[in-house]
Formats: sequence, C-alpha cells, structure tokens
Amino acid sequence: MLDSDIQKYPAMPLRDVVIFPGMVAPLVVGRKKSARALEYAMKERSLIFLVTQQDASIEHPKPKDLYQCGVLTSVMQLLRLPDGTIKALIEGKRRAIVQTYREDDEFFHAEVREAHNEHTDSADLPVYNRELEQVFERYAKIEKNIPVEVLKSVRALNNPALRVDLICSHLRLGTATKQEILEIFHVPNRIRRVLEILYRELELHELEKQIDIRVKKKMNESQRHYYLNEKVKEIQNEMGQAGDDFQELQEALQEKDLPESVRKKAERELSKLRAMPPMSAETTVVRNYLETIISLPWVEKDEANIDIEKAESILNQDHYGLKKPKERILEYLAVQTQVNKLKGPILCLVGPPGVGKTSVCKSIARAMNRKFIRLSLGGVRDEAEIRGHRRTYIGAMPGKIIHSMQKAEVVNPVFCLDEVDKMSVDFRGDPSSALLEVLDPEQNYAFNDHYLDLDYDLSQVFFIATANNLHGIPLPLQDRMEIIRLNGYTEEDKLEIAERFLLPKQLDLSGFAKDDIQLSKEAVLEIVRRYTREAGVRNLERTIAAVCRKVARDRLKNKKPKQTYLLSYQSMSEYLGVPKYRFGLAEAHDAVGLVTGLAWTEVGGELLQIESVLMPGNGKMTVTGKLGDVMQESAQAALSYVRSRSMRLGLDVDFYQKLDIHVHIPEGAIPKDGPSAGITIATSIVSALLKHPVDRQLAMTGEVTLRGRVLPIGGLTEKLLAAKRGNITRILLPAENEKDVEEVPAKIRDHLDITFVDHVDDVLTKALILPEEEQLFKNVPLENILKNVALSAHNTTVHQ
Repeated sequence: MLDSDIQKYPAMPLRDVVIFPGMVAPLVVGRKKSARALEYAMKERSLIFLVTQQDASIEHPKPKDLYQCGVLTSVMQLLRLPDGTIKALIEGKRRAIVQTYREDDEFFHAEVREAHNEHTDSADLPVYNRELEQVFERYAKIEKNIPVEVLKSVRALNNPALRVDLICSHLRLGTATKQEILEIFHVPNRIRRVLEILYRELELHELEKQIDIRVKKKMNESQRHYYLNEKVKEIQNEMGQAGDDFQELQEALQEKDLPESVRKKAERELSKLRAMPPMSAETTVVRNYLETIISLPWVEKDEANIDIEKAESILNQDHYGLKKPKERILEYLAVQTQVNKLKGPILCLVGPPGVGKTSVCKSIARAMNRKFIRLSLGGVRDEAEIRGHRRTYIGAMPGKIIHSMQKAEVVNPVFCLDEVDKMSVDFRGDPSSALLEVLDPEQNYAFNDHYLDLDYDLSQVFFIATANNLHGIPLPLQDRMEIIRLNGYTEEDKLEIAERFLLPKQLDLSGFAKDDIQLSKEAVLEIVRRYTREAGVRNLERTIAAVCRKVARDRLKNKKPKQTYLLSYQSMSEYLGVPKYRFGLAEAHDAVGLVTGLAWTEVGGELLQIESVLMPGNGKMTVTGKLGDVMQESAQAALSYVRSRSMRLGLDVDFYQKLDIHVHIPEGAIPKDGPSAGITIATSIVSALLKHPVDRQLAMTGEVTLRGRVLPIGGLTEKLLAAKRGNITRILLPAENEKDVEEVPAKIRDHLDITFVDHVDDVLTKALILPEEEQLFKNVPLENILKNVALSAHNTTVHQ
C-alpha cells in the first residue's frame, strides 16, 4: 500500500451504510454535526471523509466508535428538507485511513492518508476480472433487484478495482461484510473475496431449486398444504441439522421442572404444533401458549432463611410507627420459621393516601428476602384482565396474575395488589369476583387462568392488598383478607418521618450534601400545619422537595455552593409563598348555632363546622353544603328529635311553624355524606333556638335516632387525629365506641378529654354553655306534654 501525505478533511459518521469509491448514493442526514460537515464541504468545495459506525444505535459516536477505513467523497448536491434534515447526493472517490480525529462544536475533523489500490499490475488480475464479470452476470439473472443499467455499467468498466467496488455497492451484504471488503487494498484479494460471496449465493440458489424439486416429488394432492413445512425440513437436512424447527421448544420443555399434568398437556400441544402448517395462524397461538408454560415458575422458589430480629430491624429502619402492621408481619414470619409449609397469608392494609401502604409491602419482601411484584388494580374493569382470555380469541393472553408470576420467576413472591378498592364493575364483568379465587387460601392452590387452562398453585404467594377505604371492597372479598388499618400520622410522627426519611431523601435527589439544608423543628411544623393537610406524608415530601429546589436555585444564583442553609419557620413563606391552610380550626369565640363535628374522608379525618340560623317563616328547613342523601336524612331526624323535646327545652310546641331553619355545612365544593353528623346538627339547631352558645373547644360525632339515642360511628382514629390537629380539647363520642378507643394510639387519645354519651340529652347538657343556675331541660307534667302534642298535630293539619 502506498501512502500519500496526510490531509485534513471534514468527517461524517454513517449508520448501516458503507460507501465505496465510484459509488453515487443519496443520503438523508438528520444529525446537526453531520449536516454542518456536509454544508462546509459543499461551501468550500472540499472532499468529506465518510466513515461507518461500528454500532449504528449510538446517537453521538466518539472516535472509538468508528471504523478506521473510510472513503473520501465529493458532495454533488445538497437539499434542505422542511423538517430540518438534509438530503445529499454524494460520490465516493478514494479509500482513506484515518490518523487522528478532532471534534469541535461544529463537526468532526479527520486527518487521513489516502489508501491506494495494491497489485493492480498483477499477472492474474485480468483472469480474475473476466471471471468477476461472468459470475456477476449469472448472479444478476437470479437477483431481481439489480437494474439492467448496473449490469451495463459493470460490462463497460475495464478497471478491475472500480468494477469490484461497483459490484460490492449493489450486493445485499451486512455492514460488517461490506466494511471488510472496503478494507482490502490488495485488488486480487478483494476480487477473490467478492467471488466467494457470489459463488455462495449461486450455490444456495441452485440448492433451493433442488429442494423444491425433491419436495414436489414427494407431495400428492392430499399433502399440498404441507408444502412449506416439508421445504423447511429439507433445508435443515441439507444443512446437516438434526431435528426440526421445534427442537428448541422440545429441549426447553425437557429441561423445565413441571408438574406431571402440566408436562402432559405441554407435550400434547407440542405434538399438535408439529403437525400444523408453519404459516397457519393457529401455529403462533400454540407456540405462544407453550412459551407461556415454559416461562412460568412452577416449582422454583426463594429459599430464604428468616431472621426475626433482622426482619424487625428492616421494618423499623424503613418505616416509622405502624406498630400493628409490623407486629402481624413478624407473627407470620415467626410461625413460618417453625413449620415446613404455611399457606400464604392474605393481608389488606387500609389507610389514607401517603401513609406508606405500598412501601410497607416492599419492606416485607426485603425482610423475607423474597421477590417483590406489584399489580395496580386501579381502574380495572374487565374480569379477563384478572383471569385472562380463552385461546379461542384473537390476541388472547394470560391475566395480570399469571403475567406477574412470569415476572416474579418464583412461586413464593410477595405480591402487592395495589388500590384494590378502585376496581370498577361494568358490562365486561366484575374483576373483584375474579379475585375471590386468588385470595382464598382454600382455593388458590388451583387457580385456573382462562388462557392457561391449567391449575396453577398460588398458595405459597404472600398476598398483600392495599386500599384507601373498605367501602369500595365487596364484602365477600373482605371476608378472605385480614384487615389491618394504617392510621394517619400525628404531628410528632411527621416530624420524625421528615427528619429521618424525607429530608435526607430529597437532599440526595436534589444534589445536596447531608447538612447543606437544615430545617428547624418549627419549620417542619409550619409546613405540616399551614402548607399540607393530609393524613399521610406524600404532600409533605413534595413540599420539602419544593424547598430543596428553591434553595438549589438560590445557591447557584448566589454562587455559594458551600453555604449551609438554616431554615426557620419564618423562611417558609419566602420559599413556599402564602400558606394554603389556616392552622387551628377551633373557633376563637363561643358562638350560637355553630358546632364542630368530626368527619372521615378518604384522605383522613377532618373537622366539620356546622352552623344553623333562624328566620321568620312557615316551618321550612333548608340543609346546604353539597350533602348526600344520608346526611340530609340525618338533619331531618335531628329536627324531629328537637320537636319531640320542644316543651322540655322551653320551646313552644308549634315553634317550627313560625320559623325557617337553615343548616349549613361549609366547604360546599366537597361532597359530604354519612350519618355521623346527626348529634352535631341537633346541637346546632338547639343552640340556635335557645340562643345558647356552644363550647368552641368541643367536637362531637355520632348518629342520632328519632328518640334521641346516639349510635356508634366508624373512622374513630382518623377523627380523633383531626381533633388533635385542630386544637380541640374535648370530644363527645357514642358510648358504644368506648371499646374502640383502646385501638387509638395513646399519643392521640392522651391529649383529648373524651366523654361517652348515649343520648342527645347528654350531648346538649355537655355542649351548651348556660347562664349560672339555669337548667337546660324543664320539668313539664306529662299531661301537658300530651295536650300540646295533640294541639301541635291539629295545627299541623290545619296548616297543611
């Protein structure tokens, strides 16, 4: 090889394209540096060095990603397209070897040495040249994609080097093979390599013709639809390959540890597959089915040595609080260490958003040293998504349960069924009903997916469901699970969680060192009280992340990367703006007709302000505040109780006929429903009628009956937590809820003065503030009460 002097040219990498000398080709260029290199070469009338990438998937290649040998090329024409790409027409000139690359903001620059053709005067070169022309003509007859013009150009060329390069540019070869030929500078050797390729293609074509003849001789009229299958077999026999197209599936089934019933089914399907025409649609269905069986874990499982102390340490390390869920999990692990086999338990973690239900599931898997898989059921409407589709349907596939087990690769993972209360029911079926078999320990050892149509053992799976509320879970499904409630966090909990988990995590994600930002206790409390209102800590984490982002901006703006930011509660308004919430919902003054109730929502407990006013009228009662039917009925029941006690309260028997009563529950945009505001509405009405204020430090909850009985309520922990958060000190609860108070964490109930009541008379006595020595209830003879009741009934009839 003769080298010329080193020259400097613009360079452009190519993907999946190898340019040969003498080759004229269009290129569509989208990369900006490549476009600038072409424009520079066109403008300066310079050659450009085109070189192929070793890996076409690399978007921004470096010199190490390029081959050493390329082609110096002239740019004949450039056209910029509307989408910003450039279409170029180029012509290859000479081979060149790169010496060094230099990359700047514009494009690649390459210093190259031209590589000349070697042994062009070899004595046997004319012989090779004639042979190349003849063989290529034979190849062009069997290859339909070669134009007649190319064949004419090959005949017209006498230069062996140009002829072989032109032929190479029209052969259907891989990039690596073309690059290999480009790098052969010895012309006779280059022609020999191309002749080898052409001879091989001609032999393969001839062999294919012979196979066709052989197969057709074997066929008769009844075997005609097996033609393609027989052809494939003959090709394999000619290539010396034993077996058939299904050898790989056969070996995989033999190696897979399968139950006997599953193995028999799989072997029957494989036999059926062998007899099918390869191009049949059913062939793909059966092949996918066999691959599903092979990919599923049937006996493979994690053999984990459970260390109770280590498991407890992991749970405490990952989550603060959550005492009861941790105890239940550790109890299960303790039992599992003592028995050889234990049916997987089915737990359901119920709690407001952001309290850590899903992350608890991950910690359980880590504590047990098992695989963890999560399946979100939110919005699932179709039963087939759980049980799969039968194989008779086009596009059939296994359900989400089986698909998740494929990903787990073991039969005993920790399986989180997230948002189980968010499933919907429509004309496609009830997906919650499909879960009954999955979550029943007495049935799930033989779960039957419609696609699989085999019994699959789910009994070793540790299922954990999560939900925000139990109302969205059908009762049969609840019956199959052990319900564990995760309560909302107190302010003390949130302080600990922010310090231990949230702030360190957000500092790391924002690129800060451990002590670059220090939030005081008061600053965290300011965020909790005035910028978030939630039972969990999800919004708290987002708000801390917002503080970190703003501090990052300040640090870069002030160019003080080493500065430590000490943030107090006064800093929060600077970083987070105007507070979103008013902290301390207890009223500043005792007010007539205004009572604080306790409500439960999906995001935790809330304080509910209920107010009543009286106006001259004719007995109309209005209840506003976007209320559901149950709460509307509670208001009617409360008014009926007040009317029944009117004389003992010192009211006229027909007081309601002279007044209009308006009961309003603010925050009207938020839907409210449920019976637990009954005693609160009754107290508000009585306060307005008697003009006695209600203790502002008191909150209450309970359902009321027409006779004034106070019935129990739910969501007790969330309601008491809301009371503590809102600076409420006294609570009135139904007497039947006294047993439930023990389940409330001590750090919540110890700060509250809780009184249990069983009748609304007790509620009014404890809630209304009366002047000294004044009694709420008057002593009225029974005959007067009966007389006034009869008079009231008469007046009501006349009024109607």
